Amino acid sequence: MIRSIRLQNFRSYTDDSFEFEPGVNIIVGPNGSGKTNLLEAILTIATGSSYRAGDKDVIQFKKSWARLDAVHVETTRTMKVVLENSRISKSYVFDDKHYKILTLAHTLPVVVFEPNNLQLLHGQPELRRSYLDNLLEQTVPEYKGLRKHYRRALSQRNALLKTQNKPSPEQFFIWNLRLSELGGAIARQRLQLVGEVQKVLPKLYNEIAGNELTKTSIGYVSKLPPDSYETVLLQALERSYEQDIVRGFTSYGPHRDDFVVLYNNRPASEVASRGETRTALLALKIFELELLEKLRGQKPLLLLDDVFSELDGRRRHSLASFLQTHQTFITTTDADLVLDDQMQSSHIIPMS
Repeated sequence: MIRSIRLQNFRSYTDDSFEFEPGVNIIVGPNGSGKTNLLEAILTIATGSSYRAGDKDVIQFKKSWARLDAVHVETTRTMKVVLENSRISKSYVFDDKHYKILTLAHTLPVVVFEPNNLQLLHGQPELRRSYLDNLLEQTVPEYKGLRKHYRRALSQRNALLKTQNKPSPEQFFIWNLRLSELGGAIARQRLQLVGEVQKVLPKLYNEIAGNELTKTSIGYVSKLPPDSYETVLLQALERSYEQDIVRGFTSYGPHRDDFVVLYNNRPASEVASRGETRTALLALKIFELELLEKLRGQKPLLLLDDVFSELDGRRRHSLASFLQTHQTFITTTDADLVLDDQMQSSHIIPMS
C-alpha cells in the first residue's frame, strides 16, 4: 500500500504531494487537471516506467530532471529521472539503498485499466502483444531482459535489411539465429500465459455477465508451430530474407504473433458487442489481479484511468468486490461517481 507520494517536475506537477488511503481513492476533476499524470506517477514509482510515454516525457517542460518520492507500507521509495546532453539516466533509492537498475524484486505489482484497453479485442495486434508482454514482465524475472534483447536483435536485422548494398544471406545468419533463440523463449512464455488465461476466462466471464450461454475462449495466434518454434522460425527467416529486403522489415517472429478471444468459436473482434467487450476486459483484469497476487505474494495496486464510468451497473458491481480488497486509484471527471453506493467509503482527492 502506498501511503503518500511527492511529485517534483513530473509532468504538470512542479512540487506537489498527495496522501492515500488503503481502500479506494477517487481522483476527481475536470480534464487537464492532472488526474492521469498522478496515476502515471503512482505506476512509475511502483514499476519504474509508464504505460503512456518514454522516460524523457515525464520530465516537466524546460526542466532537466523529475523526481518521485513515495512512502510505502513496507519501504520508502525514490525515483529520479535526469536528462543531460539528450541522454536519460534513472536512479532508485529504497530504504536508503541506491540502485541504478530496477529488478522485478524491487517493483510493486500493478494492474492498470486505461482507455486504450477498450481497444484490446478490436484494435491492432500490437496492443495484444504488449498486454501479454507487460504482464509477463511483472511475473517472470527474466522476461524484461528477454524482451529487450529480442527488440535489439530485431532492430539490427531490420537495419541490415535496409542497407543500400544488398547484404548476403551469410550476413543475416547471426541475427536469424539470435532471433530464433530469443523468439522461441518469448513465444513459450506467452503460450503458457494464454493457457493460464484459458483455464479461468470462461468462468470469470460468465460470473461477470451472469450469462452461461456464451462460450468464451482465448488462443495464441502464430504462423509458427509452438512445439518447434525456434527451428521453424530460423528456417522462415532464412527463407524469407529476399522478401524481407523488399518489405524493409522482418516478417516472422513473436513480434508478428497475436492472440484472439472467441465467443462461441467466433472472433470477438467480429461479433462482440460493446458490453461483451467490456465483460471480457474485466475478466482479463481480474485474472491479472489474481495471477499477480498468487505469484508475487502481495496484493497488486489497481489503477483505473477514466474507465470506471464506462461500465454499467452489473460490471461495476463485479469489479467493486475487488476494489475493497485492493488499494485502488480511480480517475474520473464524473463527480456523481463519488455518490455511488459502492463508493461511499472512498477517499476523495479533488483536482482543480
